[in-house]
Amino acid sequence: MQRPPRAGDRLRRVINIVAALVLIALAAPLMLVIALLVRLTSKGPAIYKQPRVGVDRRRDRGAGSLNPHRDLDRGGRIFTIYKFRTMHVGGSDTRQTWAAENDPRITPVGRILRSFRLDELPQLFNVLKGDMNIVGPRPEQPEIFAGLGQGMTHYRTRQRVLPGITGLAQVSLPYDSDIRDVRRKVELDLQYIRNRSPGEDLLIMAKTMPVMMLRKGWK
Repeated sequence: MQRPPRAGDRLRRVINIVAALVLIALAAPLMLVIALLVRLTSKGPAIYKQPRVGVDRRRDRGAGSLNPHRDLDRGGRIFTIYKFRTMHVGGSDTRQTWAAENDPRITPVGRILRSFRLDELPQLFNVLKGDMNIVGPRPEQPEIFAGLGQGMTHYRTRQRVLPGITGLAQVSLPYDSDIRDVRRKVELDLQYIRNRSPGEDLLIMAKTMPVMMLRKGWK
């Protein structure tokens, strides 16, 4: 059974869709150039696809509760996220792991894309599909999510809203490098969920561009 929509959620969704359409129109030439650079400088497709854990629309049944109709609680609906490929094909094994800042699997072009967070641009199409909003907690890989969900209190609370391309944690802190970074970001994700509003989304969107250009978190 789904939760009733929170007041303002529909307006926030409209804002995110309109913003995604505008950004796709503005960034289309850049995305075409990036796709060509990725294809020409390393073997493999321009777009990388990966399963991620999305929103959990089930009504809460208490902490750690499982849907009785499921043998495995994935934490939310699994969807396919789109990114520009930043790693060599075959550079990542079957295990789901974080990529370190100086990860040798990352291509030279991929390193630039990650520095400016341009590898995330294809996720604008995830927004249009309804998998994500522009603003929200970042979606995690299922295996990593399962481990963090078991070892971190309130981690699953992040799944109460659609995941996002950017968020309060992303404009405040750099890429994750260890579990301490994850805990700090989860705290900010939960703060965002408590205080979310159309105005907050617009503010985070406005802060995202300086973060991308300056290649650091917004303090």
